[in-house]
Amino acid sequence: MTVKSVCVYCGSRFGAMPAYEDAAESFGTMLAEEGWRLVYGAGDVGLMGAVARAAQAAGGDTFGVIPTHLLNREVSKTDLTSFVVTETMHERKKVMIMNADAVVVLPGGPGSLDEFFEALTWRQLGLHDKPILVMNVDGYWDKLRDLMDQTMDQGFADASLGDFVTWVETPETTMAALRAALS
Repeated sequence: MTVKSVCVYCGSRFGAMPAYEDAAESFGTMLAEEGWRLVYGAGDVGLMGAVARAAQAAGGDTFGVIPTHLLNREVSKTDLTSFVVTETMHERKKVMIMNADAVVVLPGGPGSLDEFFEALTWRQLGLHDKPILVMNVDGYWDKLRDLMDQTMDQGFADASLGDFVTWVETPETTMAALRAALS
């Protein structure tokens, strides 16, 4: 049986609500308990660090990818199962998504949005067919969902764009959706 890998995009900060860190820790633990590998940005800060530490504490495999210019800025977590250093951010995103069976977006900032939109655009263009899930912890991503609806409503994206994203609320509903998508 091939081990499933889940690429997680999330903040290099904790954000304003404790629920974000709680969700990251719970999700990291659940990935490990499921026997799935975490693929993420290799940082040991913010939600990135929380999800990775939780996965490791639960005995999970971790695959971190970081570009050279962020090695010190994001305090890279070098005790991962696999640690890859890339030259550029673009290469980082490519390595992450190509080594995953699905993408999950937790709360985050501009970097998480960049990663999400690149994965979504690649899916739209047929460069991959991996499930993309957005964990909308306490409504954090409500405005992103509204923006996506607006782009479709205003004719800047086909209505099928909405079919490429699964909106979930909690680590538990995220895991259930992943099990269904990856079975």
